[in-house]
Amino acid sequence: MKKFLLWFVGIIAAIIALMYIFDVDYLIKAVRVVYLHGKTTAYLDDYTHFDNRTIKKGTSQPWATHKEYNKVKATQRLEEVHKELGTVAYLIIKNDSIWHESYYDGYGKDSKSNSFSMAKTVVTAAMFKAIMEGKIKSLDQPVSDYFPEFGKGVAAKLTVGDLSSMSTGLDWGEQYSSAFSITTRAYFGDHLWDTMLGVPVIKEPGKEFEYVSGATELLAMVITKATGETLSDYVSKKFWQPMGADNDALWQIDKPDGIEKAYCCIASNARDFARFGKLLKHNGKWNNEQILDSTAVAKMTHARFPASPQYAYGVWLNNYMGKDMYYLRGHLGQFVIVIPEDDIIIVRLGHIKGLQTTTDPHSNDFYVYVDEAYKMMGLMKPNEGKGNSLPMTKEEAEVTVMKK
Repeated sequence: MKKFLLWFVGIIAAIIALMYIFDVDYLIKAVRVVYLHGKTTAYLDDYTHFDNRTIKKGTSQPWATHKEYNKVKATQRLEEVHKELGTVAYLIIKNDSIWHESYYDGYGKDSKSNSFSMAKTVVTAAMFKAIMEGKIKSLDQPVSDYFPEFGKGVAAKLTVGDLSSMSTGLDWGEQYSSAFSITTRAYFGDHLWDTMLGVPVIKEPGKEFEYVSGATELLAMVITKATGETLSDYVSKKFWQPMGADNDALWQIDKPDGIEKAYCCIASNARDFARFGKLLKHNGKWNNEQILDSTAVAKMTHARFPASPQYAYGVWLNNYMGKDMYYLRGHLGQFVIVIPEDDIIIVRLGHIKGLQTTTDPHSNDFYVYVDEAYKMMGLMKPNEGKGNSLPMTKEEAEVTVMKK
């Protein structure tokens, strides 16, 4: 038995040594944070296992509650989807007042959960703020002005606007479940700055939309250089405090005193995430303060490329029910959906994302969250809506096909 234990320990030590030799030691943290907690991917409260920097609040500006607050219960379809996909928060905000609010799985209005890629919208807002303040010249400023590493070949054409609009030509694999993808390295590694500077540009930037998280990370590094502040401090001063967030938020960093994992990973709550929806809905104005130029919001909410009408600058777009909608979106189905025509904001946070297909850039749970909100408010008939009969997950879709 003793020999076996020694042999076993030796094997483990050899594996760990090989990880360091081949520069994949970040997998040790991945196993510890994810698999040893019974997960297979990043999850809502994984921020507790990483270093974080605080996005400090200022004076709280509580949301108003609608006179019809929580008088209408969630529809049966909505409750079914909440249960199946593990919703932890669902809000409907009408005319800037909370009309409906539900929490599940022990979460409440002050509970923190991971924003995942909803943070990309925050980073783009910070970029436009830095342009507004003259700290970044324009969307057309070359990234090489900040990082000479991107000054040769096609990389020299890479601009700040290309980073925000996901048209970078970066050699980046957006695989969340692959242990060896650069996305996994960025999430669990502790040399994020160096990792980003080593990513080559292999296609001419500014030509087409291709969603890569590295674009937002590099954009955040530009903002950090341009402003001379950490991303968390800049977002705190320019957004979190002026918008009256109720709680401090946390932004994951790659190591103590490191840089923010800017493409994801703000730990906050549904009410405070919703503030960015409200800011966009009001064309950058918060109360009487123009936090963002209205021209910046127009850029954020209108597609850059006609061939990719689903994305603009840091914001997802959809035209559904004949209405223009835009939204923040994150891994596992985090949403802040804005429908300006009807003065509605819908927030959903949870553990599982709906079914994503190759024929629709919007996962099918998006339609359920919108449809059921409209039914609850009496703006849609019970049998209407695209989301009423959609299978929610890949497994459910396969069962549906088998039944047919």
